[in-house]
Amino acid sequence: MQAKFHLKQITVALAAAGFGLAVGAGYNRLDTSALSVANAATPAAITSPVASTAAARLPDFTALVERAGPAVVNISTVGTTHETALGDQGDEDNPLNEFFKRFGIPNGPGMEMQPRVVPSRGVGSGFIVSPDGYIVTNAHVVDGAKEVTVKLTDRREFTAKVIGTDTRTDIALIKIDAKKPLPALDLAAPAPVKQGEWVVAIGSPFGFENSVTAGIVSGVHRALPGGQMTPFIQTDVAVNPGNSGGPLLNAAGQVVGVNSQIYSRSGGFMGLSFAIPAPVAQNVALQLKEHGKVNHGRLGIGIQGLNQSLAESFDLPDSNGAIVGSVEKDSPAEKAGFKTGDVIRKIDNVAVTDSTDVTSRVGNMAPGTKVAIEVWREGKPVTLTATIGSFDNGEKVASASPSGGTHQKLGLSVRPLTSDEKQEVGHGGLVVENVNGPAALAGIQPGDVIISVGSSKVTTVEGLQRSVEKAGKNVALLIERNGQKLFVPVRVG
Repeated sequence: MQAKFHLKQITVALAAAGFGLAVGAGYNRLDTSALSVANAATPAAITSPVASTAAARLPDFTALVERAGPAVVNISTVGTTHETALGDQGDEDNPLNEFFKRFGIPNGPGMEMQPRVVPSRGVGSGFIVSPDGYIVTNAHVVDGAKEVTVKLTDRREFTAKVIGTDTRTDIALIKIDAKKPLPALDLAAPAPVKQGEWVVAIGSPFGFENSVTAGIVSGVHRALPGGQMTPFIQTDVAVNPGNSGGPLLNAAGQVVGVNSQIYSRSGGFMGLSFAIPAPVAQNVALQLKEHGKVNHGRLGIGIQGLNQSLAESFDLPDSNGAIVGSVEKDSPAEKAGFKTGDVIRKIDNVAVTDSTDVTSRVGNMAPGTKVAIEVWREGKPVTLTATIGSFDNGEKVASASPSGGTHQKLGLSVRPLTSDEKQEVGHGGLVVENVNGPAALAGIQPGDVIISVGSSKVTTVEGLQRSVEKAGKNVALLIERNGQKLFVPVRVG
């Protein structure tokens, strides 16, 4: 029976190399023989210990592991999965049955593909967050589980109850009942995370319980596919299948994250692991404990990140923020006065770094929260007050669109939309018929619909020409392609 490993893996597709997935891991052993002293007559001044410096000292995690280790648990799950198998539905003595079975032909005499339910098993990690037995883990660890077993470091085992899961942040809360208080890690006051600091992961990689690995924070605020509401912490800590749901701790033993995902070409550790920040996990766990579910906030806008060209096109002093590409009808954003072409710069007076910052902060707000959002509009800041809506029914929080738009400067041949086309897309604009030069280099394609230049809508060729002339050497074209709106920076200088 094949084990079901629960570490969530992401395949990276690059132009230069293809990345695939398979479970595996490699280990290297340090050869210390080269560290021996070759010459016993070496002068004492050279062989004496070097004065202790910050660079020479290495961290000692033994005390940290002694304190935190007992709160980390092993989680094993049993569930079911559906398979399709070849079955006999006719004469058992038919001599052709064996032939059709061997070659996997489902439509032979008396042969049909039969669905069947088979058991599946998985392994993961978690950590106790309260002495009465609440445990935080990943949602994908317990997803679809019929039975969840928790094993402590003292070998006691408990059947756990799943309190709730949140697939959007990949956090789950489970509960065990113990007769005496349990060791717990504090998730209520998360510590800030800095790039370059030492961090430790404790978990059960490949079922090896309470394994400890260490490394540094490689980056913060990372955006990953499917992780719109989570600004991931990137580390080089060795994380493998079975580490999912275990804690990421700083050198002081504080929980800074929940290990969740890896980038890998083999399915095992390759130096890139990602953790859900502790504040996100704490917020989700609290809602799961109180309500059994999580209600995420939403604005109802489509956004994309800035680069230098787009920032110059909007006369911004820097490239921080997120451009509003679309505003949903009757959404909280429309009611607050958001417009296409606004650049979100601050939320509750805290600066916005990029589109991931917007989606994660808004998505983790409680519906009904009033929030002040500063946008850059037509060369000046404007403050809008929005009431955060609910993310029910799959509606958008503030979905990030990929970053990628007649006029001779642009290299475009365009025409106005026909009446039928306007009715189909729901707005006016110009259809790109041919493209070359700067627009082609920027990624504009025939069939794209140009809606505006910056925040200025265009419906005629003359209007496009005037807007481009005013824009300078960098032009931000809002286009619609396959139903998605995005700004494309075009350098015309």
